[in-house]
Amino acid sequence: MPAPHTATMPRDQTDGRTGGATAMISEIIKRDGTIVPYDRTRIAEAILKAMHAVDQSDRAQAEALAQRVEEALEQAYGPDAAPSVEDIQDMVEQTLMTQGHTRTARSYIIYRHERAQMRAARTLSFEVSDNIPYKKIYEALLWNMNYGCDSVEGLNRIIHENRFAELVTAADRRYEDEVGRAAAAIMDRDEPIRLIVIAGPSSSGKTTTTLKLRHGLAETGIKLKTINVDNYFFSLEQHPEDEFGDRDYERPQALDLALINRHLAELLEGRTIRTPDYDFKTGKRRLDVHELRLGHDEMLLLDSLHGLFTEMTESVGPAHKFKLYVETLGQLRGPDGTFMRWADNRLLRRMIRDARFRNLGPMETLAHWHYVRRSELQNIIPFISSVDCVVNTALPYELPILKHRLFEYFEPAIKTYAADPLRQDAYIRAKRVSALLGPLQAVADDGCVPGDSLLREFIGGSSYEY
Repeated sequence: MPAPHTATMPRDQTDGRTGGATAMISEIIKRDGTIVPYDRTRIAEAILKAMHAVDQSDRAQAEALAQRVEEALEQAYGPDAAPSVEDIQDMVEQTLMTQGHTRTARSYIIYRHERAQMRAARTLSFEVSDNIPYKKIYEALLWNMNYGCDSVEGLNRIIHENRFAELVTAADRRYEDEVGRAAAAIMDRDEPIRLIVIAGPSSSGKTTTTLKLRHGLAETGIKLKTINVDNYFFSLEQHPEDEFGDRDYERPQALDLALINRHLAELLEGRTIRTPDYDFKTGKRRLDVHELRLGHDEMLLLDSLHGLFTEMTESVGPAHKFKLYVETLGQLRGPDGTFMRWADNRLLRRMIRDARFRNLGPMETLAHWHYVRRSELQNIIPFISSVDCVVNTALPYELPILKHRLFEYFEPAIKTYAADPLRQDAYIRAKRVSALLGPLQAVADDGCVPGDSLLREFIGGSSYEY
């Protein structure tokens, strides 16, 4: 099922653009994943508000700057791409700074931060609202505040006072408790569940969560089998290249959805299937490799980036599915009070994972990340409100460890991409992550991280076999 969609703006509409120019960007992705028509006047109005706050109101200049933002977006993402609201706001900040409007840029940043705080302060009476799990975010913030790790300053204090190992133990216990509650929710369901779907965005920790959930349910006598959806990727050459030679394999359509559904139906009927095998280093898929059969008293576990995407499991009735969503709902404030983005946390994890398992360097992962975010917003976020349970996989202690392994790559990335109009997304992201990690104390010794920790999925040394 495609992402929610509204009417697309015709290509020959100017929509308030100066000089009657035809816009190449026609759509944007909102925070809840919906796609709406692009309107440059919204950018101009936001810039004008920021100007007004510093007594520099000039509508003509605001519209000219909005035009520059639009041109930068088209260069960075391509003429037919649908940038997200976050992408656009990042580009507004970058454009204001590069055009010498420093005071206006600061005003815009403050306004943007205030709006983010207002969104976070919405009612917490529902588990998921506007596809954002506010209750879980609030729980995470309270936990971090109780342990003094809700800010870079607090984390540094914990490290300096030699309490880092204690934080590791406490954070891992919190995560294990959440997985335990998910297992209890599965056992409490009245309907006969046959398929457990564990979904979430890239590097959220789905694989470890699946293993832990499987172990917890097995202890109660529930028998499980796992189907590895990664093996259903089409071979890499079947995905079109962009102008950099990069391929968008982040979409659910990068998987053989028809074969997945056929195999799911056959497994639930008690038939034996042979799943494909996919080699991430070569990008090649082989068919009919791994034999798999599901007993009548067994549940099937499906761990997939796009497990909530309707077409992924449409052959299984909703009454027989339990859907669990995994996300790094971390609540860490930088020195300026801005909270680290969950996607940036996952980016750091993936930079390490790709280098270890997928033959991609950290800077390659950084440059590819816009594909990841676009797919998340279109094919994952819109379905969060349909899940049965949410598990927060953010580990406050992971950032000092990840910094030790990755921080050296951000300065070269900033220098490399600063003057490249086609890589402004990577430049902005690198600059933002570098600014947050800069004052954070790095931790080189990960000896206090146990072998069954979720973080080991990314940094290595896990007691699990992935």
